[in-house]
Amino acid sequence: MLKIAFASTDLARVNLHFGAAERFVIYDVSPGEAEMVGVGEFMAAVMKGENKDRALPAGTVLVPGEEMRPSPEELLKPPEDKVLAKLEFLKDCAAVYAASIGNSSIKRLMAANIQPIIVDNGHDIVDLLNEVSLALANRGALPWVDRALTQQQRQQSPDRFAAIAAEGWKGGYVPEEKLSHQLITSVDELD
Repeated sequence: MLKIAFASTDLARVNLHFGAAERFVIYDVSPGEAEMVGVGEFMAAVMKGENKDRALPAGTVLVPGEEMRPSPEELLKPPEDKVLAKLEFLKDCAAVYAASIGNSSIKRLMAANIQPIIVDNGHDIVDLLNEVSLALANRGALPWVDRALTQQQRQQSPDRFAAIAAEGWKGGYVPEEKLSHQLITSVDELD
C-alpha cells in the first residue's frame, strides 16, 4: 500500500500548482483499491516563478503586476516558506501529483523521498489511482512505484508499526464520509 497525494480544489481532478495548492487529498492505494485518508488545507499563495502559469487553463497568462512586488513586511523579513508545511503534511506519501511543480519544490520533494509527478491540469484522480493500482499489481509498470515499494520494505521493522499506532497519523481534515474506489488490477478489466 502506498500513500499518494493530489493537488486538487474539488477532490476529483488534479488542478493546482504544488507551491500554490490550497488543498491536497491523500489516498491509501493498494492493488484494486483506494481509500481517501486525509485532506490538507493551506493558505493561498501567489506564484512568482517560471511555472506560475502552467496550471492555468490553456491560453491564460498572468501578467506580473502589483501582486508580484514584495510587501513592506517582506522587505523587512523574508516571506514564510509556503512549501515547508506542505512537505510536513506529505511526509508519509510516496508521490504527489500536481498540475505544475517548480524546480525548487521538485528538489525538495525528491530529498524527502516523495516522487513529484506533473500531469495535465484537470486530470481525473480516479484515472491516476487506477494507474497506480495497476503498477502495484504488476511490478515494473511505473518505475517510481517500484522504487517506493523497495524503500518502504527497507524502512519497515516490527517496532515501526507499534510506533505509528502510538503516534497516530496527523493528516489534517478527514471528511466524515470517506471516499473509496474499487480499482483495476489488470488491463483485462478494462473491457
